[in-house]
Amino acid sequence: MKRLFWRAFPYVRRYWFDALIVVGLVVGLIGTVVSERDNKIDGPLWFDVIAVIAIIAPLFARKRFPFGAPLAVALALGLSSFVDGRFVPETFIPFLAGIAAAVLFGMRPVLRQALAGWVVLLAVIAVVVNNDPTGETGEYFWVAIWFTIAWVVGWAFGGQSKQAEEARARARRAEREREERARLAVSEERTRIARELHDVVGHSVSVMTVQASAVRRLLKPEQEREREALLVVEQTGREAMAEMRRMVGVLRRPEEAPALAPQPSLEHLDKLVEHARESGLPVTLTIEGDAVQLPAGVDLTAYRLVQEGLTNALKHARAKNAEVLVRYSNGFVELSVTDDGSGDGGGDSGGHGLVGMRERISVYGGNLEAGPQPEGGYRLRATLPVGGS
Repeated sequence: MKRLFWRAFPYVRRYWFDALIVVGLVVGLIGTVVSERDNKIDGPLWFDVIAVIAIIAPLFARKRFPFGAPLAVALALGLSSFVDGRFVPETFIPFLAGIAAAVLFGMRPVLRQALAGWVVLLAVIAVVVNNDPTGETGEYFWVAIWFTIAWVVGWAFGGQSKQAEEARARARRAEREREERARLAVSEERTRIARELHDVVGHSVSVMTVQASAVRRLLKPEQEREREALLVVEQTGREAMAEMRRMVGVLRRPEEAPALAPQPSLEHLDKLVEHARESGLPVTLTIEGDAVQLPAGVDLTAYRLVQEGLTNALKHARAKNAEVLVRYSNGFVELSVTDDGSGDGGGDSGGHGLVGMRERISVYGGNLEAGPQPEGGYRLRATLPVGGS
C-alpha cells in the first residue's frame, strides 16, 4: 500500500487542483439543479447549467493561460448576473471559483497584471451585487474583502514560487556551466598532453632516425641487407614524425606555436619550488630514495602534478605553507603536495584541473588521490610507475 502511494504521489501532487475543479464542477451542477428546484435562483435552468460550466471550466487552462483563465472566470461571473441576478449570490461554487481567480491573479509575477486582475474582480463584484435583486452595499464590501484576501495570498505564494523557480534556474545554469568548464578543461588538458607527447616521443623518434642513418653510413659495401633494413627504419621514423606533427597540428589551436623550449621534468623541481616561494608560499621539498631516470612522459607528468598542487595551494586554497614529497621506491615514484589551506582543492578551478590531471596520469597507468586532510588542508598524491606502463 505504501509503495502504491509513493507511485501515485507525483500524479497527486501534479493534478490535485484539477481534481478539485472536477469535484467543484459536479457539485456546482448538482447545486444549481437543487437551487432551481427550491426557487432560490431565477433560471432558466439550462442557462444556469451553462453558466456553471463557463465559470469553472476556464480553471483547467490556468497553466497555459495564467492571466486569461482567471479573466474568463471573472467575465463569466459578471455576464451571468445579467440573465440570472440571483445565480451567483445564491450558489457557493461560483463564489469559490471567483476566490480561485483572485488567487491566480495575485500569483502573476508582473505586478501590473496582478493589479489589473484585482481591479477586474472588484468591478465584477460591483456588477453582480448591482444585478442581484436583494443585493446591498454592505454585501459588496464583504465580498470584496474576501477576494482581496485571496489576492494577497496569491501574491505572497507567487513571490515564493518565483524565488524558488529562479533558484532552480540558477542551479541548472550553474550546473551547465560547471559541465562546460569540465569538458573544456579535459579538452585543453588532452590537447596539452598530445602536444607534450609529441615533443617527448618526437625527440626519441628523431634520435632513433638519426642513429639509424648514422649506422647505415658506417656499413660496409657488402652489407646490403643491413643497409636496406636501416633505410626502412630511417624512412619509417621520418614518416612517423611527419604524421605525428600533422595530428598534433589538428589538436593545437591556431594561436599556439610549437614549443621550442625543452619540456620540464623533475630535474627542474627546485626552480618550481623556488618560484612558489618567491610568490609568497613557503614550500618544503623532500626527496626520498635514489632518483632514477624516468621516461620523458612520466617525468613530465610528475612535474605537472607538483605544479598543479602548488598552483592550487598558492592561488585558490590561500595556504600559508606547503610540502612537496618525491619518493622513489619499488619501481614507482610517489609524489604528494600537501598544504594547510582551506581544504577545497581550489574550488571549481582546482577541481577541473584535477580532471585533466587524472586523464594525464591514467595515460601512464598511475593513480591519483586528492582530498582534504582530517587535520586540515589539502593533499594531492599520485603514484606513477617508473617504467611508464
